[in-house]
Amino acid sequence: MTPISAEQTATIERAIARVEAAIGVQIVAAIVPRSDSYPEVPWRAFALGASLAGLVALFVDVARPDWLTAQGLLIQTLAILAGGAVAGLAATRIAPFARLFLGAQRASDEARQCAESLFLARELFATPRRDAVLVMVSEFEHRVVIVPDVYCKGKVTSAEWESVVAKMTPLLRASRVADAFTAGLDAVQALLAGKGFTPSAEARNVLPDALLREERR
Repeated sequence: MTPISAEQTATIERAIARVEAAIGVQIVAAIVPRSDSYPEVPWRAFALGASLAGLVALFVDVARPDWLTAQGLLIQTLAILAGGAVAGLAATRIAPFARLFLGAQRASDEARQCAESLFLARELFATPRRDAVLVMVSEFEHRVVIVPDVYCKGKVTSAEWESVVAKMTPLLRASRVADAFTAGLDAVQALLAGKGFTPSAEARNVLPDALLREERR
C-alpha cells in the first residue's frame, strides 16, 4: 500500500468532517491495497514468459541447428521454464507488470464487489437517515468506487458519481492517493451542495471520520 503520512491522513479526515458539516450526510473514506488476489495473473504472466522464451529458443534452433543435441534441448527446456517462472514471480511483486494481465472489466467488477462488501461489513447502512456515502480507493486496480446509501439514490445519478471518480482516478494512477481523496471529497461536496443537500436536525455524525484502511485481500 502506498504510504500515507499522518499529516496526509489528518488532512483527509478534516476534509471528511468539513464535507459532512456542509452537506449533512455521512462520508466514509476507505483504502484497500487490492480488491482480489487474482490467482490467474501469475499464471498468465508465466504463460507469456514461457512463450517468449520458447520463441527465442526457436530462433536459436533455426540459426544454429548444430546445437540440437540432447543437452541443448534440456537447456532450452529449462530456459523456457525459467522464463515463465521469472515472469510469474514478477507478476506477484511488481504491480504495474501484474496489471498488464488484468482485464479492465475484471478490475472494475472486483473493485465494485469489494466496496459493496465493505459497505455491508462495516454496517454503513446503520445511519439514522441511511445517508452514508462510501468513497473507496482500490490501489492495485487504480479504481475508485462510490457506494451511496438509499438517501442519495434518486437524487444523484450514476453518471454524476462517475464525474467524482473521474477527478480522483488520474491522481490515483500517479500514486497521489491523498490528493485523490481530497479532490474526491471536494467534488462530493460540490455535487451534493448543488443538489440542495444541507445539514438538518435529523443528520447525526454516527460514523467515525477516520480513514479506513483494509488489509490485503
